[in-house]
Amino acid sequence: MAGAEYARDTPAEGTVGFEQKEEEAGEGCGFDSKCIFCRISRGQEPGTELLHCPDENLVCFKDIRPGAPHHYLVVPKKHIGNCKTLTKEHIPLVKQMVETGKTILQRNHFSDLEDARIGYHWPPFCTIAHLHLHVLAPASQLGFLSRLIYRVNSYWFITAEQLIERLQAEVTTS
Repeated sequence: MAGAEYARDTPAEGTVGFEQKEEEAGEGCGFDSKCIFCRISRGQEPGTELLHCPDENLVCFKDIRPGAPHHYLVVPKKHIGNCKTLTKEHIPLVKQMVETGKTILQRNHFSDLEDARIGYHWPPFCTIAHLHLHVLAPASQLGFLSRLIYRVNSYWFITAEQLIERLQAEVTTS
């Protein structure tokens, strides 16, 4: 027991005690220790390689179940719910996520952005409740199942452009 008390009193970074202390101090706002993407964004999941990301508020990594030769996820470091929870204030974030995704594709020698699928799963069809942008390329090489899962104009997937249009429409109706 003494060890457990010590861990709470003097937490090490990356331990549960550290996260609790951080949240108590008000600095952990936007972090959920139970969220896999929050842990990945902090480098706490050693099995996930983070790709160099041009925006310090975002992380990027390969999808564990790729639907295309290039399949990356762009994730905000701050815990934000799925795309349905976004408001007009999030439009710059969505645009930055898209630009980051395009940059990652280009760095990985894929330049035909017309043959890319960039978007979000629409709730309730999200497996992880942390905002994440799917960047898939070439879209022309999506397999049968991936063509269904990442189908444009479906109930379960929305392109980044469609999401931005929805959020902008919120501006005009508010």
